[in-house]
Amino acid sequence: MKSFFKNVLANIVAIVLLCFVFFFFFIIMIAVGSISGEKSVSVKKNSVLTINLNTAIIDSPTEEQQSIFNMKKKSSILIYDAVEAIHKAKEDDNIKGISIEVDNFSAGTTQIDDLRNAIEDFKKSGKFVYAYGNSVSQASYYLGSVADQYYLNPSGGIELKGLATEVTFFKDFAEKYGIGIEVIRHGKFKSAVEPFLRNDISPENQEQLSTLLNDIWGNTSSKMAASRKMKADEFKTVVDSLYGMIPDLSLKYKLADKLIQKTEYDQIIRAKLNLKADDKLNRVSLHKYIDSFTDKEKSGDRVAVLYASGSINNGDEYNEIYSEKYIKYIKDLQEDNKVKAVVLRINSPGGSANASDEILFELQQLKKKKPLVVSFGDYAASGGYYIAMGADKIYSEPNTLTGSIGVFGVMPYFKDIANKNGVRSDIVATNANSAYYSSLHGLTPYGVNVMTRSVEGTYKRFVHFVTQNRKKTFEEIDNVGGGRVWSGVRAKEIGLVDELGTLNDAVKFAAQKANLKSYSVASYPKKMTAFEQIFEDLNEDDISARVIKNKIGKANYEILEQLTDEKLKSEVKMEMPYKIKIN
Repeated sequence: MKSFFKNVLANIVAIVLLCFVFFFFFIIMIAVGSISGEKSVSVKKNSVLTINLNTAIIDSPTEEQQSIFNMKKKSSILIYDAVEAIHKAKEDDNIKGISIEVDNFSAGTTQIDDLRNAIEDFKKSGKFVYAYGNSVSQASYYLGSVADQYYLNPSGGIELKGLATEVTFFKDFAEKYGIGIEVIRHGKFKSAVEPFLRNDISPENQEQLSTLLNDIWGNTSSKMAASRKMKADEFKTVVDSLYGMIPDLSLKYKLADKLIQKTEYDQIIRAKLNLKADDKLNRVSLHKYIDSFTDKEKSGDRVAVLYASGSINNGDEYNEIYSEKYIKYIKDLQEDNKVKAVVLRINSPGGSANASDEILFELQQLKKKKPLVVSFGDYAASGGYYIAMGADKIYSEPNTLTGSIGVFGVMPYFKDIANKNGVRSDIVATNANSAYYSSLHGLTPYGVNVMTRSVEGTYKRFVHFVTQNRKKTFEEIDNVGGGRVWSGVRAKEIGLVDELGTLNDAVKFAAQKANLKSYSVASYPKKMTAFEQIFEDLNEDDISARVIKNKIGKANYEILEQLTDEKLKSEVKMEMPYKIKIN
């Protein structure tokens, strides 16, 4: 028996050591990969700048996720860097053209807008822009349609269908399983809480969603139609009929110029470059092209771009927008003498009212010392709009979702489901309202009264800061508030933003306001290495969440989060309920 236990113990120790060795080897490989990625890149003559499937455009360094659960090789590029690269390629004699080769492009709507605009400007140089696709998503076609010539695989297709959104409701689900949900909100358009209150979409929410979708689709569809030299009604018929999904019809109705294989497409590019049979086709990816000219060390005067991407929360974490972390970033920028101006790039649907208020205060202090310009990405709504109220000037993209000036609180409780399963509770308290809320009993009537006052007070504070920044009356802001979400175009019309423009436009204005003739642009927060990102994953909650997300899919996981998020019952929220993407 002793021998048996010795053998078992020896095997356990061997397995542990083997796991340690493999883990150590894994970490070393990541570190080596990170170092090797720093080698210099040179661009050869007669090269083609290629935007391909390995390119993911992100808004902020905090969006880049390297995980032990997902080791797919994909280069993430900041939208600012991508646009600057295309502008540089326009003047670069080594770059003869751009090839867009994406089927499922990873980028937000406003990011694709910025890329399209940069490529349109690139075409003024006389250099070619070609595109090729197989089974092409709508977002990928939106980008690719900017090309001089669009080529499609003979057995491929283009999923050109327009925009739609689906709102999920939980009221019947909650009642069926005995889950009570106390909701307090200000703003009839504040639809973040609608799924808990109704079984169908409200007229107000249907109105704002319809307006938003039509604003965004009107903008994007007109650009695609113009690029393909089609009339608006002709393009609408093609989209309504899903002609793009059939290769022959894509060709017939001018969505594509020719149906060819990828090898034939490469030959067309070779001919355009006047290459001989034995000449190599020099391709340079967007990522490598950026590496070829990006300064590793920034010197001299700087314009800092502080990226605020994701939901707004209390705490001190790297991903998304955590108040303690961002307060430190803001104070560092305030004290850095090399930073002469700051651009706050917001890509957020909002979140915690308290965290948003803390961040806004620190931004107001920063503005007293240096120019502070705000640029909106895909979303700058609710708390995301709130923190913009410290700006000297606000730039919005035409397709930004913004506004959502409203506040809500959601307090779930489980009295009925508990009673059905033989669970009850008694409360012993020291004061009249020590138990104004419990997970079994919900809110007391007095608790409802206090929470209502809190929500109303937060809304008034929200509108107050908007009136100061936008130089409007309370009534004027209240009329366009009420939780309503607007497109960037309409936000400009009603005075919620100053200008329609890109992040690059905001950087140029900030430099001008700081009287800078020569400057570099520095990104904050600093990008984490792959090594650091891997270790960020090594905590129990994050591992569990990623396993569940991988099993049920991202969309279903986001629905699950709405039902289980602890923060819903702990604080007043400034948050937008949905996202719109061109998929």
